[in-house]
Amino acid sequence: MGQLIAKLMRIFGSQEHKVIIVGLDNAGKTTILYQFLTNEVVHTCSTIGSNVEEIVLRKTHFLMWDLGGQEALRSTWDTYYSNAEFVILVIDSTDRNRLLTTREELYKMLAHEALQNASVLIFANKQDVKDSMTTAEISQFLTLSAIKDHPWHIQGCCALTGE
Repeated sequence: MGQLIAKLMRIFGSQEHKVIIVGLDNAGKTTILYQFLTNEVVHTCSTIGSNVEEIVLRKTHFLMWDLGGQEALRSTWDTYYSNAEFVILVIDSTDRNRLLTTREELYKMLAHEALQNASVLIFANKQDVKDSMTTAEISQFLTLSAIKDHPWHIQGCCALTGE
């Protein structure tokens, strides 16, 4: 995951960028945030509200907003959209039952005016778990190929190992 941030840093130079990390509860958002920050697994509990951390790579500052994913909190996500350049959507690749909800939340976000210029990175987390969905399966279910007005990329990962 660190290599991806390093690539972004080479592209954007010495600037500050707002990133929002979203996804349903228990997808691994906070674990990924702290994997970026410390390169270590940090034991977490459900995020109530948000966490914010600044990650600095060379001269590039990423202000990372980790937003709670419980159903009651998702309606507040749009209050964080202003000035966000990047959206990281974290998906629990083992949670087939809630992939429809994830798709609905994704397209609701992409339709929001404040995110019209945002790029989207989708982390298909928990790839280490047996019978997890592949990135191709997730991409097809989310109909990612239909997204034409936002640059996007889907990447399989394991937040616990940093892969």
